Amino acid sequence: MIKVSVVILNWNGADMLRRFLPSVISCSQGEGIEVCVADNGSSDDSCRIVEGEFPSVRLIRLPENYGFAEGYNKALEQVDAEYVVLLNSDVKVSSGWLSVMVSYMDLHPEVAACQPKILDWKNKEYFEYAGAAGGFIDRYGYPFCRGRVFDTVEKDIAQYDAPVSIFWATGAALFIRLDKYREAGGLDGRFFAHMEEIDLCWRLRSRGYELVCLPQSVVYHVGGATLKKENPRKTFLNFRNNLLMLYKNLPAEELVSVMRIRTCLDYLAALFFLLKGDVSNFRAVLQARKEFLRLRPEFASARQENLDKTALADIPEHFKFSILWQSKLLGRKKYADLPDEIKKFFVLRLVSRSWKPRRTH
Repeated sequence: MIKVSVVILNWNGADMLRRFLPSVISCSQGEGIEVCVADNGSSDDSCRIVEGEFPSVRLIRLPENYGFAEGYNKALEQVDAEYVVLLNSDVKVSSGWLSVMVSYMDLHPEVAACQPKILDWKNKEYFEYAGAAGGFIDRYGYPFCRGRVFDTVEKDIAQYDAPVSIFWATGAALFIRLDKYREAGGLDGRFFAHMEEIDLCWRLRSRGYELVCLPQSVVYHVGGATLKKENPRKTFLNFRNNLLMLYKNLPAEELVSVMRIRTCLDYLAALFFLLKGDVSNFRAVLQARKEFLRLRPEFASARQENLDKTALADIPEHFKFSILWQSKLLGRKKYADLPDEIKKFFVLRLVSRSWKPRRTH
């Protein structure tokens, strides 16, 4: 069996492959490591480029564009490895990035998945929006990270260089045990794209597995290469999928109250777009809520399965405060600005993780 399969899902990303695949190949050498490109039915020259310019890379051809979530599910059906890395095509990796995560995961069977530190490829001294130094969510389902709270992205000054337990690991560079991926049901293909990795991580965490960020492993992410920030399609998917994720995973005693507040917050967000003159995103939020209500019955069985398999109902990394309140109203724009009592738990967790990384390739 392959030890690690690095799987890059591609759709019409020929330029990205030429730019970033060389670093993945050169920094992912070693026995039992393979690099794969899973092509999601591209119409450009992606497949020809992989076969002609990168012969060491295994090409997995998918017949159509299944989206991010189902595309990975289809691709991983053709992979047999202990670990897989779901790696975006716009990521540059660094020396030792894999060995840090492999050595940690080998020593910690209780950990189902991890992520490296994600820095901005365009501004390498700063964290990157999608994942930074590990992800969390607040009471109402809003994701944030060590190093990124809403639009405030911090400079990396080694302030988050300790390994730490997290709620979600970024889909831009998700290192996961393949058997746990399959056991949890993989990514939810109905999401198509956005929020699907948080949904998967929530399922893993609620079933008792741990997730960590290992900042000694470093990658650089372009970000926004597929859909730009505040693109109406992205807004629609983020709002709709976030609501579906909450419905699928929230404990019964929290569901009604959280969804009631989220309804108010979503309409406030729509109003905010409208007041800015952004009618397209205003409509996207309203359409997302309408689509959520339409789809909700189809997710009832998934919700019941998640509740039945829950081993850890009170997840410590699922914060009970509102990050909107902390950031927008109290002015706490950075993770480090959050109250000490909120982060006290993580001090204890860090003390227990005295592991030192090994870099071999």
